[in-house]
Order: sequence, then C-alpha cells, then structure tokens
Amino acid sequence: MGGIRKPRVPAAVVDGVLTLLVAGIVELMVYVSQDPRERPAIPRDYVLGALLPLPVLLHRRRPMTSLLLAGFLLTAYFASGAPGFSPIWVVGVPTFSAVLAGYLRWATGINAFFFGFGFLAVIRKGDPPATAVAAFLQQWALVTVVILLAEVIRSRRALAAETRERLRMAGEEKEREAARRAAEERLRIARDLHDTVAHGMATITVQAGAALRRLADHPADDPVRAAVAAIRASSKESLAQLRATLGLLRGDGDGPRAPGLGRLPSLVDAVRSAGLPVEVEVSGTAVPLDAATDEAAYRILQESLTNVLRHAGDTATARITIDHSGRDVRVEIADDGPGGTQGSDADASGGGHGLTGMRERAEAVGGTLTAAPGPDRGFRVVAVLPAAPAAPADTPGGVLRGE
Repeated sequence: MGGIRKPRVPAAVVDGVLTLLVAGIVELMVYVSQDPRERPAIPRDYVLGALLPLPVLLHRRRPMTSLLLAGFLLTAYFASGAPGFSPIWVVGVPTFSAVLAGYLRWATGINAFFFGFGFLAVIRKGDPPATAVAAFLQQWALVTVVILLAEVIRSRRALAAETRERLRMAGEEKEREAARRAAEERLRIARDLHDTVAHGMATITVQAGAALRRLADHPADDPVRAAVAAIRASSKESLAQLRATLGLLRGDGDGPRAPGLGRLPSLVDAVRSAGLPVEVEVSGTAVPLDAATDEAAYRILQESLTNVLRHAGDTATARITIDHSGRDVRVEIADDGPGGTQGSDADASGGGHGLTGMRERAEAVGGTLTAAPGPDRGFRVVAVLPAAPAAPADTPGGVLRGE
C-alpha cells in the first residue's frame, strides 16, 4: 500500500510568500537603522524599501533578469540617501537562482560590486578598515554560502542529468545489440530452413514433375495424374512462399504476399484434386477485409481442409460456408467424416497444433473460433472475424458447388 502523497504547493504561492517575507525584513532593516551619520528614515524610504523585494517574483522564470532588476533597485535606493542595510536580503534569492541557472560569474560580480561599494562607503564615513571588515565579514560569509550552495546544487543536477543521459544511451546500445543478435538469429533460422524444408519442398516439386512426365500418356481425367499435378502445384506455391519468407528473415526482401479469400478457388481446386469433394457457399455481400483478417480467414480454411484430408476418411465431403450478411465474417468448415480425430491438436505423428494455431489467428484479429464434433458425425470449425473495411474484395457473393 503506497503512502499518501502530500499536495504540492504551487510555485507562485511560494514565491509570493517569499516576497512578503523579504519585504518584511527590508522594512524592518530600514526601521532599525540607527546610524547617527545618516538621516532618519522617511516615508519615501519605506516605499522604496517595499519595491526592493519585487524581483523575487521573477527568480524562477527569469533568474538573470531578477538579479539585474534587484541590483538596479538597490542602486536607486542607496542613491536616494535612504538608511543603509546589507544587500544580501535583497539579492540573496535572485543570486541563488542565477547561480543555479548557470550565471555564476554575473552573480559573483554583482554581489562583489554592492558589497565592495558598501565597504568603501563605510570607510568613507570614517570607520577604521578593521571595523569595516568586522562589520561586513558576516555578510560576505553569508553571500558566499548562498553562491556555493547554489553551485553545488547546480553541479549535482548536471551530474544527475548526465547520468540519465548515459543510462539512456546505454539502454539504446543494449537495444541495438539485442536487435543485432535477433538479426543474426533470423539469418541462422533462414539458413536452417533453406537447408531442410526448402530442399525437401524442391525435391517434392521435381519428383512430382517427373511423375507427371511419366503419366503424360494417361487420360486427362485420370485421378492419379490429377493428384500428382495437385502435389506439384501445391509444392511449387509453398516453395515460393517459403523462399519469400526466407528473404524476409535475411532482410533482403519484403516477405511473401499474404494470401486471402481471393485465393480460395485455387485452394478448393487443390483439395478436390487430392480426392476430397468440397462444396463452397458464399452468402451476403462480400465486404473488403483488412490484410490480417483476410489472411486469418484463408489460413483457417486451409488448415481445416488439411485436417479433413488427413483425418475424415476417403468417403468424407467438406462444406465451406462464408457468410457476409452480419457485421462480422462467419467462416464455417464442416465435414461428414467419422469425426473426433480431425479436431485434435495432435496429428498422426503426435506433434501438430492445428486448432491452437487457428484459434490464435482468429483472436489476433479480434475474432473467435470454435471447433467441435458435428451433431451427427464429422467435425465443424466456425470462425467469426471482424469485417474491417480495407482493399476491395475479389470474390463476389454467390454459391459455388462441385465435387
């Protein structure tokens, strides 16, 4: 539990009180001045004395102006023949602020002038030098303490500012070093991916092309030939995206162009070529989607169809429904397979995380995703994504059916 913070007094109030305090001291000094060699105080002296503290009101915003104005008013006061007193009561606060602002030489020079002038004036009146020194020694010590105290505080503030700047620069250097290490790690990952995944995808593409050449004399509607062609097309597209991603990791490319619902027909054709009947229904008026939402919808469809291919069985049929009629885009993928296994986050090798990845994609753009077995059989994935307007949509509403 934190402590109770005391309310801060406004600086203007503090300066006002300080000005009144200095005014009271000055008026008291004028009143108690009893030098027989000077004339007694008259009302004009009290009026001039009341003007002397006014520069205190400026000492924060204009420290040098405050000090010069205090010196001007003191000169006018002493020139009028008014009773004398120590200048420290008038120039003390402006001197402190001027030194704090970095005007050490000016503050020292102005105080040396007034105290030296006062010292000479006392000697001219007939006081022995030793007596004059004794009379001014306390005042000299006091103004010296004011100047030294202000200089110490200014030096400590400058040291603190320099320390903060060094810490800031050290933090920036640490961030640059972290960025450099991250760039090196990206390069390492890019090399590893190129040596493994990209090589494997390229091998699949080449082998699929060789298989197609051997099947050139087969009929065009041969399911084996269509499946091999689909494998070759999918591997080529995946290889192109992977290489673009590797270029982004190396820092020498803009990365792959994010796929969206506009590429749904190509995705459906590839899945159909793999032997899975797919029905697609788009209802409502298709609205433009921002790039992140468009990619999330496509990736969810892609992952769901892959799960159907892997887990729903050879006799299953997939149905895609895209609804633009509400404020959000509703994407549903359902199949009529045996159900259960295709909804698991573990694939046949025990290492898949399909549903988790789809759910994370939906939540990343502010949407939701539910996945559960169908009421009778099969499995159903439903994603509701925000339809934030962006680029024009490529696919109009309508119904596309096929097997």
